[in-house]
Amino acid sequence: MTTLQRIERASSRRDGFRRSWYRFSKNRLSVVGLVTVGIVVLLAIFAPYIAPYPKDAGAVVNFRHANEPPNWSHLFGTDDVGRDVLSRTIFGFRYSLMMGAVVLSIATPVGVVLGLLAGYMKGRWLDSVIMRITDIFLALPPLIMALLINAVLGPSLINAMIAMTIMWWPWYCRLVYGQVAVLRNETYVLAAEMGGARRPHLLLKEILPNCISSVLTKMTLDMAIAILLGASLSFVGLGAQPPTPDLGTMVASGSNFLPDFWWIAIFPVMAIIFTVLGFNLLGDGLRDFFAVEEQELDKQ
Repeated sequence: MTTLQRIERASSRRDGFRRSWYRFSKNRLSVVGLVTVGIVVLLAIFAPYIAPYPKDAGAVVNFRHANEPPNWSHLFGTDDVGRDVLSRTIFGFRYSLMMGAVVLSIATPVGVVLGLLAGYMKGRWLDSVIMRITDIFLALPPLIMALLINAVLGPSLINAMIAMTIMWWPWYCRLVYGQVAVLRNETYVLAAEMGGARRPHLLLKEILPNCISSVLTKMTLDMAIAILLGASLSFVGLGAQPPTPDLGTMVASGSNFLPDFWWIAIFPVMAIIFTVLGFNLLGDGLRDFFAVEEQELDKQ
């Protein structure tokens, strides 16, 4: 490739990115979601530097300042042992994002690979085995099964992630399976197959790229659900354990002091709502963006 071709290709990529960003930015709610998610990610990454009292994220007690309402020294007030609620909420973003990221980073590849194999081998024994196992998992209530698995493994943040991962991969398997079952009969796939392309090439180079948009959109929306489910497990005592500043654990602890010391529970609840809303808005924006992009490709 010559230098001129490299420059032209780089210029084409920049133009494509500008057009994509323009289409995405036309949806204001999507931009709001992107900004919200960006704020949450930055707070999670730089929590030790942003939190006014970073030591309060650990096993610290200061009974002299216990149950203080919101004030200039503690904008979100303090909890029952005198820890700064704002600092613990900021650190709580870190654990919430870690919960969703770990679960999806494991469940998504497993589900996508199994969906690719089952969809491409549709009608054969491998398809039947994979999809029947998937159907069994999908028939079970996710929250109830996550509670059961986590209760058997023991209450902890890691076990909560394991329980959620076990219940999450079938959704991606079913999603990819439905798309691959259609894409495998497309002209470009059949042409590559007739040209001698091997199965890994067909699955990874020809079919998978056309499933990525749906998978990315679902991952963004599922981050919100995973965070909410993780907070639910922590709320009932099966997730992160004290003194870990997990948002669900903070809500559970603060609910014991309602309505007198409302700030202990209300601010972590608002943080959960803020995070979940951001990922939902971003996911909706990505879904609309990819839908428009596919329509333009069809016209071409």
